[in-house]
Amino acid sequence: MSSTPYYCELSTEHRQQAQRHVAQIVEQAIEHPAGAPALIVFDTECPLAPLLADAYQAALPQAPRLEISTVSNEEVLARFAALPAGALVVLIQSTHFRLDAYRLRVQLFAQGLKVIEHVHLARMINAEAPRYIAALAYDADYYRGTGQALQARIASAPHARLISARGDVLHYGPLEPAKLNVGDYRQLNNIGGQFPIGEVFTEAIDLTSVHGRAQVYVFGDTTFHCNFPATPITIEVAAGRIVAVEDSTPEFDAVLARIREVEGEVWLRELGLGLNRAFDRENTVSDIGTYERLCGVHLSLGAKHGSYNKPQFKRKDTRFHIDVFVDIAGGVWLGEENLYQQGRWVV
Repeated sequence: MSSTPYYCELSTEHRQQAQRHVAQIVEQAIEHPAGAPALIVFDTECPLAPLLADAYQAALPQAPRLEISTVSNEEVLARFAALPAGALVVLIQSTHFRLDAYRLRVQLFAQGLKVIEHVHLARMINAEAPRYIAALAYDADYYRGTGQALQARIASAPHARLISARGDVLHYGPLEPAKLNVGDYRQLNNIGGQFPIGEVFTEAIDLTSVHGRAQVYVFGDTTFHCNFPATPITIEVAAGRIVAVEDSTPEFDAVLARIREVEGEVWLRELGLGLNRAFDRENTVSDIGTYERLCGVHLSLGAKHGSYNKPQFKRKDTRFHIDVFVDIAGGVWLGEENLYQQGRWVV
């Protein structure tokens, strides 16, 4: 990456689109009452950050704004501490705020606050910022309906299969109860999270049931950016571990080597079903944590997956969770039903 990244110009239309989408998030996903306490904390290190701050100000006219470079960490934390339970905090970060709190969002949740978090906005280079803005659109019927339908299919499926572009198949046994990231917090203790959203995720109940082959067309590199190899990389999986690769690249080899150096072997864990229709094979972004929401399938390499406990892992020993994206052509089969066709979920 260049040390001086290029950011495309953001037009009045982009600003209006951001305002519409942010209003949907605040009103429909977070369900924050008009006039209720809120606080917007942002920086100005890339063009997208102040644009989003303006959009949230339009949705939350009562909310004070703190530009992070103009205040001390102690003042920001004091402003958080002064908020009443049920208030909304919006964190808009070109990189990631380095305050005293470890995992700031978790601390804010513990205080009873709602949180909307945008991170790594400086990675939205070239023409990526408009794609990020588009990905903030919140269609409650689509996200909640599709998410719940996939969750139900996962619960009843005796097995699953991913069929890649070359006809290779990755097989799964029964899957763990799926978790949703669809902007529906009505039954949850904590309200909010990192945006954009759109994901249903699970993993095999028995990780050793996973076997077969799959083509990877994007992976997270050692800098947490999306890496797009010229030719999809084939991974071969046996008993839940990667045992061979074909058409690899030095960057992918570096990821595998780093995992093996620390964890000994490369486990395959998360099975993520992304729902966000703003991202696809052509409409991409550089940040791996944002791109994982794309309408498609991603897996994780490494033993770390905090949402599911497995007896073979001690959490303190698990270090890596590297997203890779599967080039799906023949569908995502849950039992005998193909739920992913022509780049969209069919449920």
